[in-house]
Amino acid sequence: MTNFVEELRWRGMLHDIMPNTEEKLNEGMCSGYIGFDPTADSLHVGHLTQIMTLIHFQRAGHKPYALVGGATGMVGDPSGKSAERNLLDDAGLAHNLNGIKAQLSKFMTFGTEGNDAVMVNNADWFKNFNFLDFIRDVGKHITVNYMMAKDSVKKRLDGSGTGLSFTEFSYQLIQGYDFYYLWKNHQCTLQMGGSDQWGNIVTGTELIRRKDNGTAFALTTQLIKKADGTKFGKTESGAVWLDPEKTSPYRYYQFWLNASDDDVKKWIRIFTLKTQDEIQELETAHNEAPHLRILQKSLAEDITVRTHSEVALETAINTSNFLFGNGSLEFFATLNDAQVMEIFDGVAQFIISKADLEAGLDVATLLAEKTSAFPSKGEVKKTIQGGGLSINKEKPSDAAVIYNQSNLLNDKFIIVQKGKKNYFLIIAE
Repeated sequence: MTNFVEELRWRGMLHDIMPNTEEKLNEGMCSGYIGFDPTADSLHVGHLTQIMTLIHFQRAGHKPYALVGGATGMVGDPSGKSAERNLLDDAGLAHNLNGIKAQLSKFMTFGTEGNDAVMVNNADWFKNFNFLDFIRDVGKHITVNYMMAKDSVKKRLDGSGTGLSFTEFSYQLIQGYDFYYLWKNHQCTLQMGGSDQWGNIVTGTELIRRKDNGTAFALTTQLIKKADGTKFGKTESGAVWLDPEKTSPYRYYQFWLNASDDDVKKWIRIFTLKTQDEIQELETAHNEAPHLRILQKSLAEDITVRTHSEVALETAINTSNFLFGNGSLEFFATLNDAQVMEIFDGVAQFIISKADLEAGLDVATLLAEKTSAFPSKGEVKKTIQGGGLSINKEKPSDAAVIYNQSNLLNDKFIIVQKGKKNYFLIIAE
């Protein structure tokens, strides 16, 4: 066994920890859990800190439990929220739970032996728990004064928002009972989560103490923020998901590759399993040649493989090389239409008729008349003369060069590149 708390500490992940927690964990194998809210059928990069926490917990010799909130997902946690959430129905919850289970299984070893990870769903113990039994057996042990003192409750009551419904107010009692149930039936002595969950977690330890005179422990990790103040895990196109259908492996890879130097020095500790020595070696190499972005590449490669696969990483790297390096058209030919559209999502796109290409179009007409990629033919000529225009990865010699149907990539596309990073996609239909 290794020191789990020390592992979190040197990685910069530890936020709050209840007294005697570290000593308890160092005595031998313990069981601990983290809850995941099934508000979508995929987790996103915002969940990765908690996934990594469970991975480190298992690697340290302890037994991780991943709780998916089939019951709590029907209520909604007020922590960090300014308004009440939409509640999910049974079918929506079941769909989301299946997706989350499949994703977590890629990161941890699940099974029935030793410290294999275990998946639990709190709907299993709440589905037959009626309201009167709950307020009698659970509610009487926690006072309203105690619940009102929680930051997640105070912020909603003190703010100018929509207030706090009884449904959400009861959330910390329900989460507290989760901890009690797992403590009682699965010997889970530790609950972990993000720092915004501290109030809910210690409600569980308090319920265990008051209801059964038991002892339980709590630990939270840092909430990840970007150095520039923007929200971690958000991009112009929205959240960065772990599901490749929602966020392609290429975009996932690019998210990590585009990390700033300030962010990557923290993230490579949090989101990889690299040792201190390995990270220090990478940092030294990075500092000697920052333009090579050694830390960013190492982080992006590591997390893309563990989230997706080696094959997905290879495709992501080839895609990046094609767009921003010296990648060949041979790679482009391996992509289907959906993959092409994913790569060029957010890029200006123009649709032309294949019939227009039968007799051929000169570059200037193609880019300034049939499309509005350029404002004028003169601008096309000027860009060509300056060597700043590429079509299908080749620079046209002048504005009179003719393009016809034989120039269509995959019998459908023409890729226009102005400068190093400005792309246009022409789609012939």
